Amino acid sequence: MLLEYHLPLTSQRADVVLAGTHPQTGAASYVVVELKQWSAARRYEDNPELVEVSGMPGGPKLHPAAQVKGYCDYLADFARTVSDQPDALAGIAYLHNATDPGAVADLRSYPMSVTGRMFTAGERGDMIEFLRSRLAPTPGYAAADALMKSAIAPSQQLLKVAAAEVRDRPQFHLLGNQQLAVDLVLHEVEQSRAADRKRVIIVTGGPGSGKSVVALSLLGELARRGRTVLHATGSRSFTQTLRKVAGHRAPRVQKMFKYFNQFMTADRNGLDVLILDEAHRIRETSVDRYTRAELRTDRPQVDELIAAARVPVFLLDEHQVVRPGEMGSFAQIERYAASLGLETGQAPGSGVTRF
Repeated sequence: MLLEYHLPLTSQRADVVLAGTHPQTGAASYVVVELKQWSAARRYEDNPELVEVSGMPGGPKLHPAAQVKGYCDYLADFARTVSDQPDALAGIAYLHNATDPGAVADLRSYPMSVTGRMFTAGERGDMIEFLRSRLAPTPGYAAADALMKSAIAPSQQLLKVAAAEVRDRPQFHLLGNQQLAVDLVLHEVEQSRAADRKRVIIVTGGPGSGKSVVALSLLGELARRGRTVLHATGSRSFTQTLRKVAGHRAPRVQKMFKYFNQFMTADRNGLDVLILDEAHRIRETSVDRYTRAELRTDRPQVDELIAAARVPVFLLDEHQVVRPGEMGSFAQIERYAASLGLETGQAPGSGVTRF
């Protein structure tokens, strides 16, 4: 039983993950559990995914079955232990204070699935039967360890979806130096892979030069090639905008857009490529008031980002003013890469520097 399981590369936590062996297949099996204290709730207007909870402020909430399904989908897309095991995950929401079936009857309009089931206090027996169908009465230590130690990277299925979504959108078509920058970065990525050597790339350009178009084009092309790749920025509004644009037709693609401070515990070189857009907004450290005590260190944020991928790609505006607490200038990134013993060099006239 994993309590407050931290979904990798996010700030979200699942209340419980039950780990064990599937009674039919003998393979590792996991049940993600979302616990709710709600005693009454109803559908919010005509949207089955949103609910209004009696006595709870803050507006509508996500349907608990949709919430736990999202956790399962995320794990399937990022935890390598389960990414190629389609029947490894199940999810339930347990409303343990909901004793009156009529008080939550509205929530039944949400379509239930193996990864998104809902049970109330009056359905405890049904919930136990469901758990028995997913978990054999044997110790689950090995399965729990496998999940905790799992490599974290986008699954090949997610990469295929991202490639189709990003590459097919006309606003991502490249012009002139934008295409040159993409081609040079792709060349460096393949050279790094062939030589089994880490490289750091910086792409520079002023406002309106199309750095974000370059970033999204790289994401789509690298995903098409099956390279494990993620995109990250330091701006919430910018990231949310990119998620809406790039993942409009395929919402699961939105999970490939992260924040700079979500790589504190990332595996070293766990990704092939990490695209760091608006890199002049990199902060001195990822630690803030919400950071857990065990993660509070003086480790520079740029070190976390360089470590997370075999090829980190920094896209920045050399002339952008760096604010207090930020250290993402070209010179600062270059110096830090050099301090790690990484070679430096320049591709003439390209706007791309590699280390």
